[in-house]
Amino acid sequence: MIRPFSLPRRLVAEALGTCLLVAAVIGSGIMAETLANGNDAIALLGNTVATGAILFVLITVFADLSGAHFNPAVTLGFVLRRELRLPHAAGYVVAQVVGAVAGAVLAHAMFAVPLIQSSTTVRAGSAQWLAEGVATFGLLLTIYGCLRFRPRAVAAAVALYITAGYWFTASTSFANPAVTIGRTLTDTFSGIRPIDAPSFIVAQVIGAAAATWLVVWLFQKPHGAAP
Repeated sequence: MIRPFSLPRRLVAEALGTCLLVAAVIGSGIMAETLANGNDAIALLGNTVATGAILFVLITVFADLSGAHFNPAVTLGFVLRRELRLPHAAGYVVAQVVGAVAGAVLAHAMFAVPLIQSSTTVRAGSAQWLAEGVATFGLLLTIYGCLRFRPRAVAAAVALYITAGYWFTASTSFANPAVTIGRTLTDTFSGIRPIDAPSFIVAQVIGAAAATWLVVWLFQKPHGAAP
């Protein structure tokens, strides 16, 4: 029997994975905006491809170590499913937020811009909040569905879902409270005003809780099925 990795190793994995994820989101946004010559569609496409690609890599690398959450909404879902103890989950969330802040600073350092910024990009309104709820609901549904039916497909499915979410949601599918916090610290293509972040996070938590509640019924084994 393989012993689970120790909590400190899992927390480092969560912090490192979230750091690299946010660095990719913000860094690709800076690069895309620089090269797109004012074409927001091209910039968003570049941002999308980089984010989907890094998610596939990070989940593949860290899934067996920490579960590759990189997202407090995902961690919340596993607490609600009683698959992660609350003290461990609290450590996960702290690690994810610290990693997100570090990722923003790292991205800025790579592009020689001020390390700490405050975003001025407005992302507010009921349509944006609904989009974040839908984005997070779909993300958790994707994860739970793959874990139930196709565990080896989690990395690809999550990467593809977020890639699609960039384009079919009005908010461009943050779907992650830690990433949302990280993006308040960059006044670049990927940013969000700090004042707008709490509403995004509330919508994300609601979306995650709704998906977790639904799958208890939706994915249960048929009566009489073999365990």
